[in-house]
Amino acid sequence: MNHENHVHQHGHDHTENIRRLKTAEGHLRGIQRMLEEDAYCIDVIRQIQAVQAALGKVSAAILDQHLNSCLLTAVRGDDPSERERVLQEITSVFEASTKA
Repeated sequence: MNHENHVHQHGHDHTENIRRLKTAEGHLRGIQRMLEEDAYCIDVIRQIQAVQAALGKVSAAILDQHLNSCLLTAVRGDDPSERERVLQEITSVFEASTKA
């Protein structure tokens, strides 16, 4: 199955994820201003942590959508190579997220 067709086939609603990303984008601009204005380091770090947490929520939401659509479709399908591909994708994403 072509990955692009697979993505469009499920038609995820990313409205909430886009809202969160726009909020994080605003926070990033704020962090840049804080650094330009030589803000207190701990305050900057707290803002960075807030952006990281927001990105983590978006990532978790997208993974949840993927597991409940793309993964289920592959697992229920008749193509063992597609099941293996989807499972390998999840493994590789998890491995990448745990690298230091």
